[in-house]
Amino acid sequence: MRNVITLEELRTARLSLDGTVGFVPTMGYLHEGHLSLIRHAKEECDSVVVSIFVNPTQFGPNEDLAKYPRDLERDLRLIEPLGVDLVWTPTAEVMYPPGYQTWVEVEAVTRPLEGAMRPGHFRGVTTVVAKLFNAVQPHKAYFGQKDAQQAAVIRRMTLDLNFPIEIVVCPTVREADGLAMSSRNVYLSPEQRKAATVLFRSLSAAKELYESGERNAEALRRKMKEVLAAEPLAQVQYVSCADYDTLEELSEVRGKALLSMAVFIGKTRLIDNFVLG
Repeated sequence: MRNVITLEELRTARLSLDGTVGFVPTMGYLHEGHLSLIRHAKEECDSVVVSIFVNPTQFGPNEDLAKYPRDLERDLRLIEPLGVDLVWTPTAEVMYPPGYQTWVEVEAVTRPLEGAMRPGHFRGVTTVVAKLFNAVQPHKAYFGQKDAQQAAVIRRMTLDLNFPIEIVVCPTVREADGLAMSSRNVYLSPEQRKAATVLFRSLSAAKELYESGERNAEALRRKMKEVLAAEPLAQVQYVSCADYDTLEELSEVRGKALLSMAVFIGKTRLIDNFVLG
């Protein structure tokens, strides 16, 4: 497994990779969710590249960039046995050289949900992912379903900018009690960790309602809010039942839909979602 930092090193190393190249972009502090993406890439591609970069431009002014958990040595230890060919760990100076002023923006699909709550977040995401794609030149790129809006935005950007890359969205990896794996889970106290299962429980309740024949989107949103309201530690930021691709809120569920939410448990902001249909 080779580890490179500069663009020059990356480009040289990239030339030596054979066949189809799978790419897993991460912000580090890896957990089983990330590792499952790497395994997936390994199954489908001849070579696998992983990037580890905490992207400063996707954090808002009051968000946790400085506190975001980092442990590169641990990350490399976790990746090593998986047969990854190349790990790219660029610095902020490599990604955003002095005087940097170019941005990639996807419009409509970034406006609701996370986009409404975190202004500028997706501009940072799409810019860094476009730069990563441009540098790594993969055939396939792997993302987790937990960040459903991010996946939708990247699918749109890839299509709009004619990147010859297949976007593969892999299922959310969960703890035994249903909590979606996230690097931010380390911030939860034992009591908060227990309360955090309310996200999974509320999504499950809405899905059950859908499976019993309910197609009214407001009834599904109401069911999620009901379950969340019963948890005193949960502060709901949004609850949504939206079109899977456009993320526009639905009145009726006809095709593929996304149930999603953002909830604060203490000071920790958690997101989760289920796909219907």
